[in-house]
Amino acid sequence: MIAKLTGTIDEIGLDNIVLDVQGVGYLVFCSSRTITAIGGVGDGATIYTEMQVSETDMRLMGFASGSERDWFRLLISVQGVGGKVALAILSALEPGEISRAVATGDKAMVTRANGVGPKLALRIVNELKDKVGGIVVEPVKGAGGVVHAPSSNSADAVSALQNLGFKPAEASAAVAAADAEAGDGATLDALVRLALKKAAR
Repeated sequence: MIAKLTGTIDEIGLDNIVLDVQGVGYLVFCSSRTITAIGGVGDGATIYTEMQVSETDMRLMGFASGSERDWFRLLISVQGVGGKVALAILSALEPGEISRAVATGDKAMVTRANGVGPKLALRIVNELKDKVGGIVVEPVKGAGGVVHAPSSNSADAVSALQNLGFKPAEASAAVAAADAEAGDGATLDALVRLALKKAAR
C-alpha cells in the first residue's frame, strides 16, 4: 500500500495531478484545496495517499496533510459516500470546518459540497459524530483570517471535556474555538473553562 509520495509535479488537472517520483509518473486524484496547496508544475511536493480499489477501477487519492487523509477515510465509511463525493466535500470544506459541522450537526455546511444533498449531509454528520475522537484538533481561523494553531494544552483540554461527558467531536470543536480566542498563553484551566462556555452556546 502506498502511504506517501514525494516527487516533482509534472501536470495539474481539474481534479488530479501527475507526480513524477524518480521517473515514474503517478496519477493522483486530489481535492481542489490540495491542488492549490501543493504548488505548481515543476515544484517538489509530498502527497499523503490512499489507494481506492473497486471491481472496475483503481485510483490513488492524494492529500496535502495526514488529517485530510484521515477525514477522507472517515467520509468514505459513510454509506453513499464514495471517493468522488469525499473529495468534493474536502474541496468545499477545510478539515476543521468538517469537524465543527459534525460536532454541531450542521448539515447545511456539508451541503456546500457538489453532489451532497440534505439527506446525505444529515447521514454524514450523524454517522461521524461518534467516530471523530481520533482526529487531531485543527487550526482555526480567527479575526481577520489569522490561523491559530492548536496550543500545547489543546489535547489535554479535549480529554478533560470528554471526561465531563462531551462527545469527542463536541470536545474538539469547543477546544478549537476556545484556543483561537484565548491564544497561546492560556493555561489549561482557562482553556477548559472557555471551551465549556463555547460548548454551551
